[in-house]
Amino acid sequence: MGQYNHSIDAKGRVIIPAKFRDKLGNSFVVTKGLDECLYGYADEEWKAFEEKLGALPITNQNARKFARFLLAGAAECELDKQGRILLPVVLREYAGLDKDVVLVGTASRIEIWSKERWDKVNSEYENDIDEIAANMDSLGFSI
Repeated sequence: MGQYNHSIDAKGRVIIPAKFRDKLGNSFVVTKGLDECLYGYADEEWKAFEEKLGALPITNQNARKFARFLLAGAAECELDKQGRILLPVVLREYAGLDKDVVLVGTASRIEIWSKERWDKVNSEYENDIDEIAANMDSLGFSI
């Protein structure tokens, strides 16, 4: 959990906050996420997620598209001595990561957002949060 603001350097490296490094380990998977951000998974979480994707029926076109979307862009990222990872160009382009980024902890993964997109999406969530909360019951979640 938590939110951290950082910058990407000219080579495409971003600092992973120590709190996230403790959970993710020295090597973890980063892939395209929904909402035009990136998802980062610890190896154990990624393996479980990959198994779920592999269990989807290959005969279902949406299942194939979803698995391709998440797996084709996935990259194993290793922390350097300064606690940074190098994000591949394809992932940076997908998420619109240029300079300022926001890293967000979301239970089983981290999300990496362009600051501009994060600010826009977050302000939309704030306007709709009461309605969103009311609909969480349908997913089996209540406060």
